[in-house]
Amino acid sequence: MRVRDAVEADGEALGDLADAPAEVMRNVVHDRTVRVAERAPDDGREPAADGDDREDVDGEDLEVVGFVGFDAMPGTVRVTYLRGSRTAREHLLDEPIRFARKEGMDVEVLVPESETVTAEVVEDAGFRRAGTGPRFGGSRTHEYRLDSAEQ
Repeated sequence: MRVRDAVEADGEALGDLADAPAEVMRNVVHDRTVRVAERAPDDGREPAADGDDREDVDGEDLEVVGFVGFDAMPGTVRVTYLRGSRTAREHLLDEPIRFARKEGMDVEVLVPESETVTAEVVEDAGFRRAGTGPRFGGSRTHEYRLDSAEQ
């Protein structure tokens, strides 16, 4: 799995993963730090031991399998998007944590109430539930925090 900066051309793939219009996701790419996880398309070969990935081969077309969107506020890095396969989300969550660690900041993740897999990924990474977050599209969210001292 390869992680890279998102570009405007990723709008369609991000929209598919976030169930949002591509134009909205292109705007997110401009407004936040967005990183995408890619892997080689399934070509019938056996997946790696984790069941989700295999080594990418140079020159192959890669498909976007997940993304993370985050921005920095005073003292806190806020993750507003964490979508994709479970393995992709696990890899991508490292991106805002690494940034926050370098800057001595806390990390906050907003997880829609319906996204139980995302909540599990976040909890497995050491985040604690800190309360209820804002509503997005009429859906409730839960706020998770990882304090800089816990990283």
